Amino acid sequence: MKPQQAPPSFWRSLRMVGWGLLGVRKKGEYEKDLAQVNPFHVIAAGLIAAVLLVLALAGLVNWVAGGSA
Repeated sequence: MKPQQAPPSFWRSLRMVGWGLLGVRKKGEYEKDLAQVNPFHVIAAGLIAAVLLVLALAGLVNWVAGGSA
């Protein structure tokens, strides 16, 4: 009998994408995440992470440039 898996959650997908952006992940945790995430959640989490990264970089550039826009 197969052990019951936790249902896919958006939070788990966000964590998986975050760790993927950092590039640090244990293989066992990675495989566990792959078995427990919804692909649509991963796509949404990736898009959110990309938007946040662009906004953070734009804010950093604006701050370094002196904020005179």
